[in-house]
Amino acid sequence: MSATLILIIIASYFGILMLISHIISKNSSDASFYTGDRKSPWQVVAFGMIGAVMSGVTFVSIPGMVGTNYFYYLQFVFGNVVGYVFITYVLLPIYYDLKLISIYTYLETRFGVKTYKTGSLFFLISQSFGAALRLLLAAKILQFAVFDAFNVPFYITVILILILIWFYTHKSGIKTIVWTDTLQTFFLILAAIISIYVVKSSLNLNFTETITAVTNHKYFKVFDWDFNSGSNFYKQFISGFLIAVAMIGLDQNMMQKTLTCKNKKEAQNNILTFSLILAVTQFLFLGLGVMLYLYAEKFGIQLETLNGKFINTDDLFPMLSLNHFGIIASISFILGITAASFSSVDSSLTALTTSFTHDFLDIQHKNSKDKKRLKNRVLLGFSIVIFTIIMLFSESKGDVISTIFKVAGYTYGPLLGLYLFGIFTKIKIKDAAVPFICVLMPLLTYYLNHIFITKFSFDLGFMNILVNALLTILSLIIVTTKNEK
Repeated sequence: MSATLILIIIASYFGILMLISHIISKNSSDASFYTGDRKSPWQVVAFGMIGAVMSGVTFVSIPGMVGTNYFYYLQFVFGNVVGYVFITYVLLPIYYDLKLISIYTYLETRFGVKTYKTGSLFFLISQSFGAALRLLLAAKILQFAVFDAFNVPFYITVILILILIWFYTHKSGIKTIVWTDTLQTFFLILAAIISIYVVKSSLNLNFTETITAVTNHKYFKVFDWDFNSGSNFYKQFISGFLIAVAMIGLDQNMMQKTLTCKNKKEAQNNILTFSLILAVTQFLFLGLGVMLYLYAEKFGIQLETLNGKFINTDDLFPMLSLNHFGIIASISFILGITAASFSSVDSSLTALTTSFTHDFLDIQHKNSKDKKRLKNRVLLGFSIVIFTIIMLFSESKGDVISTIFKVAGYTYGPLLGLYLFGIFTKIKIKDAAVPFICVLMPLLTYYLNHIFITKFSFDLGFMNILVNALLTILSLIIVTTKNEK
């Protein structure tokens, strides 16, 4: 497929997003950017959140990682589902009862201003890195498929994507994104289904034979009981639960969408429905991964290896889709990865803007003109931050999804500790000590993981978020106020 045709497809897709943005932004108020006027249908929010959570990372990394990590990621997904139940019945009632716009306002109510600012700052760091790494993968694919043919430098590709996202989000923010994410989720899932159909047909398999081929394959290993392994079932399940709570329930990005629902009941319906659809979709992508390796095996396609293990597994799906699967699959892949790149970053930029303007600039007390000016400046500022992080990591290799969850374990760990301590205890703490605790505990967690690996060959894996949160809670207990003691 020619680069010109791909460019036309992307331009057409962007035109649809702009049309949606134009329609939705009519009759928008200053609050629409942040709250969506709290009128979003929960069914639309639930479906749209799939695309934002999965992003280009799931779209590309999960199928590829099957070759090195089997189906072990499914253990993590099981933990996610339990985490979403916790979010539904513990966190959402708190957010709705307090009528929060920035969810980190809870920390001020419970502990004090310094804890509040620290929690918000850790979100800003976490979300900036997460959004940048997700966009990095998608930008690399678009660079390979389109912009290399026009000799466009990679940094221009990234800037262009960020500018396009700014065009359809800066007016109505989350109110627009709730609807554009729905369209983007549709294209993302459609691309996976078309790819599965193409591979199935190429392998001359019917539906039943396809299921048998996947479940009988050597990569179809769901449970890892080796306790020293980073993919051990208990580590994956517990970390899946905790990371879901942290990266969804304590994440302004995901909760901002949920809080646009009309009431608490609809918001809870949204999270429960979203969790089930997401689990099924992730299983679908794992199955696609096995089929991609089956296709490569049958047609003798050589994959890059090092010491007998596949490397750069994120390249597998793009390479086969664009070079081997035909025009329909190629178009669906381009639409899927474009949808994934836009859906993950547009909501992240809106959430970052919301958190910074409410938590640090006190925008709710500004006049309408100042609100608009500050909002646009902050949106531009975080676009620059994400661009910078992308360029710093542009030469990174391996599957991006593992990198994201490892980083999340260190940056979301203190947030998780703060919320668990605040919700399940009534202990008062020294507010001034919290910033130091939240900086030191991730460093201590990293050091402990290094010791465990070098001395005991024991990898914490994604469990670093649990260790980080527990160390944070222990430190908070130590700095309780004298009256409390």
